[in-house]
Amino acid sequence: MATAILDLEISKLPPEIAVEERYSKALVLIRLHGKPIASAQLSVVGGRIEGSQLRETLMDAAGDNLWKNWLYDVLEWDERGPMEALPIATVAVCTRDRPEDLRRCLEAFMLLPDDGQEYLVIDNCPATDATEELVKNYPKVRYVREEVPGSSAARNRALREAKHEFVAFTDDDAVPDPNWLRSLLGNFSDPRVMCVTGLIMPLELETEAQEWFERYSPHGRGFERRIFDGAQCNPLVVNLVGVSASMALRKSSIDFIGLFDEVLGAGTPTASGEDCEFFTRILRSGYCIVYEPRALSWHRHRRTWEELRNTLEGYGVGVYAFWTGMIVVNREFSVVLLGLSWLWYKQIPELISSLRKQPDSVPSDLLLAQLRGCISGPMAYFASRKWLQKIKEEIIS
Repeated sequence: MATAILDLEISKLPPEIAVEERYSKALVLIRLHGKPIASAQLSVVGGRIEGSQLRETLMDAAGDNLWKNWLYDVLEWDERGPMEALPIATVAVCTRDRPEDLRRCLEAFMLLPDDGQEYLVIDNCPATDATEELVKNYPKVRYVREEVPGSSAARNRALREAKHEFVAFTDDDAVPDPNWLRSLLGNFSDPRVMCVTGLIMPLELETEAQEWFERYSPHGRGFERRIFDGAQCNPLVVNLVGVSASMALRKSSIDFIGLFDEVLGAGTPTASGEDCEFFTRILRSGYCIVYEPRALSWHRHRRTWEELRNTLEGYGVGVYAFWTGMIVVNREFSVVLLGLSWLWYKQIPELISSLRKQPDSVPSDLLLAQLRGCISGPMAYFASRKWLQKIKEEIIS
């Protein structure tokens, strides 16, 4: 059965919660005075969650994080440091032939506080004019068409088009929370911070595929704010940094870090990996990335099993394509050890557990799809380089 998604303020819990009877579970985002501090899963019986059970479960799930944030509020202390006036930003969403998802995203944009930000829709090599027609309904949004396919090319176009120094990115299948943009921008007071990523929660868990995506490969990175300092951490290990579906960048960073690698990303033969490569470049240059859980966004996971399998295979392709690029371009041979460690300590044990049908093991077809992607990743990298060169020659001619 499906899982209901609930968003609750722990200081104002209702005596009882009613959901549709088709839900057997509920995933609750727990807030304290509007700030996300934890999540919890509860059982649903007869479409009801009783108040005392709800409070006890949420208090236990929030744990020390509840009292830490309560104390911060009492002391009026902000871990981000003294707050300056927030800068004006460009908000960009890159899309390709998903007008229904995009409509939901744009509706969320209209609920963001108006701090003077501009909105861009980068329509990446579309097959129809549906996206252009949709954007005409939103006078605040500027439409830009990018003919080079791939999410990296779309993001690079957004950076070139942006009128402001700070550029916030979201995906078309994401729904930013009203406080999302302000929360991202509140972390740039340190000039060494080049990128800020945010918390991502599932928009819906209606299918088995969505349940497994959230269990095995969630976009969220927890409820603790973290700073990744390139001078103090391994720049090749970026799995905890966040994802590009919710991030903000300094536009000026491209002068010394560069643009996104257009060989990598959705819409190319590598399928993904462009955000990992970009995060690595930031950290290798000695700068910082902040993960900020206040910057909340809701993501619609793929709904069908085939889409989930393809997504996980694409992640495998992208990671190994990214690592291949690190070897070819940067002579960073230590990525070989990362690949072997991932295989030996994670992929093989998970596959053995699945084949033995141990409780809560990941379905073997998902693991094999990801492994298949990893194997094809290096060749996909070289194929994508040739493909990109051909695409750009055709556009020029």
